[in-house]
Amino acid sequence: MGATVAIIGRPNVGKSTLFNRLVGKRLALVDDTPGVTRDRRPGEARLGDLRFTIVDTAGLEDADASSLEGRMRKQTEEAINEADAVLFVIDARAGVTPLDSHFAAVARKTTTPVILLANKAEGKAGMSGLYEAFSLGLGEPIAISAEHGEGLADLYDALLPHVERVEEEELAATEEARTDLAVDEDGELLDEDEPVGTEDRPLRVAIVGRPNAGKSTLINTLLGEDRMLTGPEAGITRDSISVDWVWRDHHIKLFDTAGIRRKARVQEKLEKLSVADALRAIKFAEVVVVTLDATNAFEKQDLQIIDLVAREGRALVIAINKWDLIEDREAAWKLIKDANDRYLNQIRGVQIATLSGIQGQGVDRMLESVFTAYEAWNSRVSTAKLNRWLDKVTVNHAPPAVGGRRVRLRYMTQAKTRPPHFVAFASRPEELPESYTRYLVNSLRQTFNIHGTPIRFSYRKGDNPYAVKKKRKIQ
Repeated sequence: MGATVAIIGRPNVGKSTLFNRLVGKRLALVDDTPGVTRDRRPGEARLGDLRFTIVDTAGLEDADASSLEGRMRKQTEEAINEADAVLFVIDARAGVTPLDSHFAAVARKTTTPVILLANKAEGKAGMSGLYEAFSLGLGEPIAISAEHGEGLADLYDALLPHVERVEEEELAATEEARTDLAVDEDGELLDEDEPVGTEDRPLRVAIVGRPNAGKSTLINTLLGEDRMLTGPEAGITRDSISVDWVWRDHHIKLFDTAGIRRKARVQEKLEKLSVADALRAIKFAEVVVVTLDATNAFEKQDLQIIDLVAREGRALVIAINKWDLIEDREAAWKLIKDANDRYLNQIRGVQIATLSGIQGQGVDRMLESVFTAYEAWNSRVSTAKLNRWLDKVTVNHAPPAVGGRRVRLRYMTQAKTRPPHFVAFASRPEELPESYTRYLVNSLRQTFNIHGTPIRFSYRKGDNPYAVKKKRKIQ
């Protein structure tokens, strides 16, 4: 993907709708509320035989540089500087507004080629706005409808001088590969045989947590640039944004997500969409870093997020952020360890890293924990070792006797990894109490060093070899 194209314009002109149209899926949040998009969001666009990186940006607003809107505008300006071409979008139905004229003057000063798009031009309602767009001095406007896919042929012609075409043979090979391999949430190819951490198969890591826990600040520190919008306001991030990054020769795809509040507090439709996007990022991640505020760690919502990650079956790392604000760190660490032992029984031995996202302290330890948790997530134990272990644990603590008859565990194997899933064959599995299953799972963790990842454990009932004979005797 050589060329990069940025979409800019004032709020609520349909930039995210156009972004979704070009990438071929609903990646960016779309709502009637102005200013939904805040961070830069890249995606792999496809338009005929053109392949390029498209960047959705925040709506341009005339505001003080220190305000949230001003910081959003700075993100958009950086996207313009990095782009090979810019799509300047206006609302044809609303016509040219003073804000359009103001930022068109800014766009004319840039050296990046600008293509003017009059969106929402379907029908006759947008014709007057289309003609008004000539006054912006950005050349002939292209009438499009991002919602209905109209005008894309004209957009193709306008992009052709700035984006390289892909040969038919290469397109055919790519499409054939897509039918054979799994894809991630962005539609990118995932070769399961490819070692994780390579350029073709980056490790997918989602950063989640409550609002204002420092998730975006942490990602900016990791990247070494102000890639994500940050500030003292809670709930700045709305879209789940993915960023490719390299750490110690390991390729990683980082996902910044919106803060997840308690369900009862989420009332607005836009926040519901943001939380749903964050939950989707957890689903497609391989390792999830749950970011806690060191000054107020292990709140009820923190525990619910951790439980959600465990139920989703993802490798887990807990990052205690804002550690620089803690004065008595020894006492704080003791409280954290006590809370971990008390509340996280479902995922014992989880990796905990203390860090300061704003100062960059402890981030390397956190990333080492990420790869340790990933290895545990992929743990596989041979059937021979499992059954030797099963003999020992059942001798040390035999299954309970129910109704005078002891439940027998005959055999055990590992069904899958990611996360590890073990299956035990028992004579009467429905009679085994939950406490005995917890005993087996905890012993598995300790014996085979499977920490920081959920473990799935299920039972199957073996066939009774005398059942057929008994049935025949009755007949």
